[in-house]
Amino acid sequence: MSILVDGATRVLIQGITGTQGRRHTEFSIDYGTNVVAGVTPGKAGQDVRGVPVFDTVADAVAETGAEATVLYVPAAAVPGAVEDAVAAGIKLIVGTSEGISRQQAAYFRALTEAKGARLVGFNTTGVLSAGEAKLGGIGGEVSDFLYPRGRIGVCSRSGGLTGEIGLAMKQDGYGISTALAMGGDWITGTPMVEYVRLFEQDPDTDAIILFGETGTDNELEVAEHLATNGMKKPVIALLAGRFQENYPPGISFGHAAAMIGNDKQTISAKAKALSDAGAAVIATLEEVPWRLRDFGVRPSS
Repeated sequence: MSILVDGATRVLIQGITGTQGRRHTEFSIDYGTNVVAGVTPGKAGQDVRGVPVFDTVADAVAETGAEATVLYVPAAAVPGAVEDAVAAGIKLIVGTSEGISRQQAAYFRALTEAKGARLVGFNTTGVLSAGEAKLGGIGGEVSDFLYPRGRIGVCSRSGGLTGEIGLAMKQDGYGISTALAMGGDWITGTPMVEYVRLFEQDPDTDAIILFGETGTDNELEVAEHLATNGMKKPVIALLAGRFQENYPPGISFGHAAAMIGNDKQTISAKAKALSDAGAAVIATLEEVPWRLRDFGVRPSS
């Protein structure tokens, strides 16, 4: 099993004929993802690697039964792309685009939640269920190398660190059930705590690894969830950005959301909250495997 996607998920690519859309569609197909359709207005009748292209999401869904979509469209086209996907009944949307405002992000979250859909991103590299499917650029053309199949769930606020975590686990014989980059913006379509809940419910995930940063309340919400409901599975949190506490609030480092808005959004505060709730808080990737062993989670190989 896995969360969000598996080998049976019928995937649509919006913007499939563009440079990024075509490139990552090919990587996804090579990985084994069940890509059934693409959408580029005015390009109906074409195909990309045998995947039929339609003018509209509604046409693609009606013809192929697509249930998840990846957006490779410029920021200006994102509102229409999200609205079209939701209107057509798509239940999982992966938004790769950068440059989404907080106001737009809040609207997209509200829209998808109201329609019973889930949005990953924006500003995400995507989601991958090992050996089954990948939506987005996650892992590029070396996804098998970075993400061997196993029983560890990974949720990261950084696309790059998602791969680093996968590689660190692989070197000690661990693999992943699902890995995802939730997006680097201040407001994302799905908060971190929701991914934790999904991993808790997944019978094929034995432990959860999080990568967190300064800014936003994501890690604090996870801590509150664990403190309130108990830690159902081991949670290991790698937190980065403690150095930012030496700077005035409001300075962003790296991701748009990596900015301290108040004293609760520092790494020190988040580390204490998570630790008090039972999570193992670490500062280096090298600690991941031995923390897993401390929790009694054994390698996959």
